Amino acid sequence: MPEIVFDILGWVVYGVLAVIALWGALCVVIVWRRVTQTRFRNEDQQEDFLDSLAVHLDQGDYERAAELCSDDRRAMPQLALFAIENRDMGYEKVRHRVAERFQQDVLADIEHRLSWVATVIKSAPMIGLLGTVMGMMGAFVNLSSGEKVDTSRMAEDIGFALVTTACGLAIAIPLVLSTASINIRIRKMENLVGLGLNHLFESLRSAMKRGK
Repeated sequence: MPEIVFDILGWVVYGVLAVIALWGALCVVIVWRRVTQTRFRNEDQQEDFLDSLAVHLDQGDYERAAELCSDDRRAMPQLALFAIENRDMGYEKVRHRVAERFQQDVLADIEHRLSWVATVIKSAPMIGLLGTVMGMMGAFVNLSSGEKVDTSRMAEDIGFALVTTACGLAIAIPLVLSTASINIRIRKMENLVGLGLNHLFESLRSAMKRGK
């Protein structure tokens, strides 16, 4: 009877490891795509967009400027669209609101997904350790049964203990490396958007002054 219980619990551990591995991988892919789709590939592409936008702003043509931004789902065009549409609030207030919007709509969503990856990174080795403990318990139950020791069963229990530990680490280590890479991309995106917002607000402030 105990052997059946340990077998069932062993499959449960393997199943949980598989589920959290898939969830962690899915979250990494989603975050990676989100960062890629949110930012310009490099500073030159962003500057080209902002230069085109500045031409319309210099002419006071806010409608054309808004059209330029509306079809582009990246962070910088959407933030520029928000600033243009809310320019009546005043320069300082618009600048503050745009910074808040970047934090809430872009970074908060990315950080939420990364928090799930961090949870998987912490959980996978712990579940693997649980499997290790269960495997060793099964081995000791076999030893203490008072009957002839089933060496093949003991080898299976010890093998299970080692495999679950290895699986937990095999899940966590790639996710740690992936998270580090994503965090670097996020910092680059923040720096790029920060530079772009400075350029945007210089153009917008000049346009708003001429419009007075």
